[in-house]
Amino acid sequence: MNSNRELIQSVIETLRQGETLLTEISDETYTHKVPVAFNASIGGHYRHCLDHFSTLLEASAAGDLNYDHRERGTLVENDRFAALNSTRELRGRFEKVNPDFLARNLIVTCKTSYSTSGSQVSLSTVGREVMYAVAHAVHHYALIGVMAGIMDVKLPAGFGVAPSTLKHQAETVSAA
Repeated sequence: MNSNRELIQSVIETLRQGETLLTEISDETYTHKVPVAFNASIGGHYRHCLDHFSTLLEASAAGDLNYDHRERGTLVENDRFAALNSTRELRGRFEKVNPDFLARNLIVTCKTSYSTSGSQVSLSTVGREVMYAVAHAVHHYALIGVMAGIMDVKLPAGFGVAPSTLKHQAETVSAA
C-alpha cells in the first residue's frame, strides 16, 4: 500500500515540476518551435506528457488504455495558461486516486513497431502504467530542458533530471 501511495506521489511531484516550469517561462518560450529539435515546441512536449497522464486516468476505469489515441495541436499545446490549468486539474484528480486502484488490471495498446501497421497489445496494471507515465514525462522534461538551453532559457533546478540521478548526485556530494 505504501508503495502505491509513493507512485501516486511521484505523479503529483512530476506535475508540480510542470507547474513550476509553466510559471517560470514566457508564452513565447512555450510555443517557440526549435528547428534543431525536429521543429517541436516545449508546448508540444508538455502536452504529450499531460496526454499520457490524462489518458491513463480516463481509460483505467474501463480497463482499456490506448496510448495511440491522442490529440495534437490542442489548446494545451499552444497556450501556456491552458496548460497550467490542465496540469492543476490533473494533479487534483491524482490527489484523489485511491492507492488500491493502482492494482487494477489494464489492457494496454500502443504502436511500438516500425515494421507493422497495427498497434501492439499487452497486459499491465494502473500502477505499472503510472511508473511508465512518470518516466516518460521525465524523458520529455529532459528534452524540454535541452530545448530551453538552445533558447538560452533557465529552467527550475533539477527539471528534467531523473529522480534516481538526483539521488545519485546527492549521494556523490555527501560522500566527497
